[in-house]
Amino acid sequence: MPQTDRRPRAIFLMGPTASGKTALACELAARYPALRAISVDSALVYRGLDIGSAKPDAETLRRCPHRLIDIRDPEEPYSAGEFRVDALREMAGIVASGGVPLLVGGTGLYFRALTQGLSDLPTADPALRETLQARLEREGLPALHGQLREADPVAAGRIHPNDPQRILRALEVIATTGRRLSDLHGQAGERLPYRVLKLALVPIDRRPLHERIAQRFDAMLAAGFLDEVRRLRRNPRLLPDLPAIRAVGYRQAWQHLDGELGADQFRDQAIFATRQLAKRQITMLRAELDARWLDPEHGTTPATAVEAVEHFLASPREMA
Repeated sequence: MPQTDRRPRAIFLMGPTASGKTALACELAARYPALRAISVDSALVYRGLDIGSAKPDAETLRRCPHRLIDIRDPEEPYSAGEFRVDALREMAGIVASGGVPLLVGGTGLYFRALTQGLSDLPTADPALRETLQARLEREGLPALHGQLREADPVAAGRIHPNDPQRILRALEVIATTGRRLSDLHGQAGERLPYRVLKLALVPIDRRPLHERIAQRFDAMLAAGFLDEVRRLRRNPRLLPDLPAIRAVGYRQAWQHLDGELGADQFRDQAIFATRQLAKRQITMLRAELDARWLDPEHGTTPATAVEAVEHFLASPREMA
C-alpha cells in the first residue's frame, strides 16, 4: 500500500554556464508564482562580481528575485558547507510561506553538498595553514599538488592544479586527521529532506554553447568588464588567490591588468577557461542519474520543462 511522502517539494534547475538557466528559471517562476528562486552559483554570492559572473541584472532580479546573490564581499571566502546552511535556511523559509524552492545554478559542488550532506571535517588550523602557505610561497603550487597526488590521488584528481585554496585545505585535513580528504568526503552525510525534481540543461551538440560563451564574453568586455576588475583591484584586501578572483574570467582579467597577458591572450584564455568550466559542469551532471536532461538548443525545451514542473507540482504525495 502506498505511503504518504510528506517531504516538501523542491526543484533543481542545473546546467553548464551559458546554457540559459536564468531565463528558464524566470519563465517558470512567472508561470508558477509559488516557485521562489535560490541561486546555486559560487561567483554570484560575491558583491561587485557582476559583469564577469553574468549576474542577472537589476531588472531580471526585480521580476524574478534570486536568494543567495550578493551575500559576501569578494575578499570573504564562501564554502560549500556555508552554502548548504544558507540554502537550507532559505528553502525552509520558502516552504513555510507556502512556496516551492527553485534552485538554479551551475555549481555542482553546491548541489552535491545540499543533496548528500558534508562529512565532519576539522576546522581550519591557523598555525598549520600559515606553515602550508609558507611552503606554497617557497616551493610553489605544483610541488604541493604533487604531494597531494601522492597522499590522496582521488582528491588530487578532483582539485585543479591551479587551485591553491583547495590544495592547501586537502593537505591541512590530511595533516590534522591522518585521513585522506576523499575518504572523508565519501562518508554518507545528512540527506536533503525534500522531494526533488531535477532538470538539467545539457546540450547534445556543444558547438552552439561554445559560440554563446564567446559571444557572451565579448558582450561582457563591451559592458565594461575590465573596468569592473579595475575597481576590484583597488581593494587592498582582495588578493588574486582568493576564490572570487579565481573565478573564470576574473583570473585572466587580473593577469591581463598585471601585464602577464596581452589583450588577445586574455580574451582567448578567458573563453577557453569558460569552455573548460562548462565541460566540467557537464561531466558532474552525468552523475545526476535521476535528473531529466533537456537540450537547451531544442526549441521545445521550455515547454518540456513546464510540463515536467506541472506534473511534479500536481503529483500525489505517495511513495511505494
